[in-house]
Amino acid sequence: MSSAGATAPQAQWWHGFYGGLQKMGRSLQLPVAVLPAAGILNRLGQDDVFGKDGLGWDNVAKVFAAAGGALLDSNLGLPLLFCIGVAIGMAKKADGSTALAAVVGFLVYYKVLQAFPVDCAGTTTLVGNQCVDYSSKKAANAVYQNPGVLGGILIGFVSAWLWVRYHRTKLVDWLGFFNGRRLVPMITALFGLAFACLCLWVWPPIGDALTDFSQWLSDLDAWGAGLFGLANRALLLIGMHQLLNTFLWFQFGDFTKSDGSVVHGDIPRFLAGDPTAGQFTSGFFPIMMFALPAAALAIAHCAKPHRRKEITGLMLSVGLTSFVTGVTEPIEYSFAYIVPALYGVHALLTGVSMAVTWALGVKDGFSFSAGLIDYVINWSLATKPWLIIPIGLCFAVVYYALFRFIITKFDLKTPGREDEDEIEDVTKA
Repeated sequence: MSSAGATAPQAQWWHGFYGGLQKMGRSLQLPVAVLPAAGILNRLGQDDVFGKDGLGWDNVAKVFAAAGGALLDSNLGLPLLFCIGVAIGMAKKADGSTALAAVVGFLVYYKVLQAFPVDCAGTTTLVGNQCVDYSSKKAANAVYQNPGVLGGILIGFVSAWLWVRYHRTKLVDWLGFFNGRRLVPMITALFGLAFACLCLWVWPPIGDALTDFSQWLSDLDAWGAGLFGLANRALLLIGMHQLLNTFLWFQFGDFTKSDGSVVHGDIPRFLAGDPTAGQFTSGFFPIMMFALPAAALAIAHCAKPHRRKEITGLMLSVGLTSFVTGVTEPIEYSFAYIVPALYGVHALLTGVSMAVTWALGVKDGFSFSAGLIDYVINWSLATKPWLIIPIGLCFAVVYYALFRFIITKFDLKTPGREDEDEIEDVTKA
């Protein structure tokens, strides 16, 4: 076999694998899009809004807190959202039966895990979700194996594969009622059962390893926040940043709320009022609200004179989107693949922002992204949120100066600086 023939299958395999990872990354964005609603509901249920320290509407506060908490629940709500989102996103031509199969598989998996508490030992007896010691008349919440969001993602992925594989399957005539889409939930239920049994055995060492890594990153303090920021932006290029975010944002760490319930993950802990949360979110605010809009302005100012008005309008739009909502991809993708070196500078500075913000004691978080909306809503939950403004302005100056210098110095083909023949070819296409 020639070397060219051997290389072709390898390249094809790699492109397929890479495309699958990108598709997974896009699928994870669907459940993430639900988080703003969860964050707002949860915020309205806090004591300083509708609760006892705010308007005094305690029952109203309970309603909103329960509604938001249902979506942010790291044991059931969040994993189920990710399970459904991944199943719909990964299955080709998915429909409602895809989501139904994912829910069936997840619920079977979840209840099997709940049947085997970890810490009901000694004289305690499992009653509901409590470990009760009748001799001392004390009770404590039972602890279970908790693959959390990662478990939901895996159930969703396999549900999508099973749906694609079996949704057109025809059985023998006397089982014809269970043909096709009606068959998939039954198969998915069996998989959920088997997967739960497997998790009871293999998750403890895997979970411990992930926790140890996250703890190591957390123990690095500002350096850990910086490394996370750098890796997060680097992985955005291939759509895999959500895979990195999942464990740290939604599973690592725990915080016990006033009602005795426990939440996990940097984002749910922050929204629940944990004053130690925000290590892996705080530093995004200066970048998304100030630095990237400044980079967009630099790109506009570097455009050729006859295209400057057009590019300024475009960059103003994407800059405002980043500032208000924290959606940065329109700006980042405008130069990431055209000028990778410029994106490398951006990824490095994002890590610096994460490190500096955390080192200065800023602790802030978001339900969706680090834009103005989350910044305002979560002001009273944050620690030193006012510092984000001067930090952000400093990064805005650095971004503008660096981007403008690098673009003009090396004549980089950012939007508005393309060769005229390239513009013409794009127009014809």
